Amino acid sequence: MALSAQQIPRWFNSVKLRSLINTVQLTKRFTRPGRTLLHGFSAQPQMSSDNCFLQWGFKTYKTSSLWNSSQTTSSGSQENNSAQSTLLPLTNEQSEKTGKIPSFDSEVFLEELDDLPPLSPMQPISEEEAIQIIAAPPLPPSSFTLRDYVDHSETLQKLVLLGVDLSKIEKHPDAANLLLRLDFEKDIKQILLFLKDVGIEDNQLGAFLTKNYAIFSQDLENMKTRVAYLHSKNFSKADVAQMVRKAPFLLNFSVERLDNRLGFFQKELQLSVKKTRELVVRLPRLLTGSLEPVKENMKVYHLELGFKHNEIQHMITKIPKMLTANKRKLTETFDYVHNVMSIPHHIIVKFPQVFNTRLFKVKERHLFLTYLGRAQYDPAKPNYISLDKLVSIPDEIFCEEIAKASVQDFEKFLKTL
Repeated sequence: MALSAQQIPRWFNSVKLRSLINTVQLTKRFTRPGRTLLHGFSAQPQMSSDNCFLQWGFKTYKTSSLWNSSQTTSSGSQENNSAQSTLLPLTNEQSEKTGKIPSFDSEVFLEELDDLPPLSPMQPISEEEAIQIIAAPPLPPSSFTLRDYVDHSETLQKLVLLGVDLSKIEKHPDAANLLLRLDFEKDIKQILLFLKDVGIEDNQLGAFLTKNYAIFSQDLENMKTRVAYLHSKNFSKADVAQMVRKAPFLLNFSVERLDNRLGFFQKELQLSVKKTRELVVRLPRLLTGSLEPVKENMKVYHLELGFKHNEIQHMITKIPKMLTANKRKLTETFDYVHNVMSIPHHIIVKFPQVFNTRLFKVKERHLFLTYLGRAQYDPAKPNYISLDKLVSIPDEIFCEEIAKASVQDFEKFLKTL
């Protein structure tokens, strides 16, 4: 069965039109045995002219149909009847050879097809071809969630693998737009390597980037300068790593701001350089948060609660969170401990953990000890109970060692409150 020309891409016909013309011209000249043909091929008398023509024609114009080849051969034989017997075979012999042509030189044919240019996007196609086209859904021009873009963004996919919570980031439209514009290899990879050098572990990157997604908008060299500044102030590599983990926004602040913050705490609290360094290592958000709560609490301790400056200094070096604690909580805790439990200032100063404890827990244990007649907080008297033990130990140990009662009795008592 002859091959159909429709099976060959339409764009291939225009490319091979000149080869078809050369083929027709060749058949007219083909009756002269021994004459040199194009490209150095020669038609020898002892070789079958049909074989010679087919070999040359198939390599020169592989995409033409076999029916055209046979017609071209026939037209050539009619013009030169004298050479038909020696150069062209019989019709039945030609049909037999024509049936074998599809397998001739197939490997070369396929290899040359691989080198052909792709279809033009402007080339018309049939309805059957159009039905087979599967187009990817377009990206939404706007969305309330990053989920619509994850499948199309390599950056978002890799951030998810790192453990970044995109549901929290997408609540900030500016941050979501920032991530969509970033290239992972160009904009993010170097920052991740920098964070690892600082001391952020692989399993900590997700939580860190979820909180401080703005780090991708920071200049890498500026962040390196800030780390170098902390090292120049004798913060060890472990100290810097701990500070960055606890305060992810630390690297976003300039050297000038970091220097001003360290100077403020050293001057305001009258601390030594070493104690100031220890203070910010334990609570690094003192360098990144607002100073207003700190200034307000300093006034509360001194003016409202009546602590001396050295007492305030002692308490905050032991419990740095007292500098940023809620003002109402501080005053309520002090009022109950000092006025209800009758504990003086100098004892509170020794056990400032009471300001870091929930007030209802202090009340429950004090009332239970009062019910048992064991609420004695004066260190100069027998059966003294320190504030440290009152607020820091679990219920089982409190009942057994302090109250000398069972946990069940303590729970029954709490139901009466």
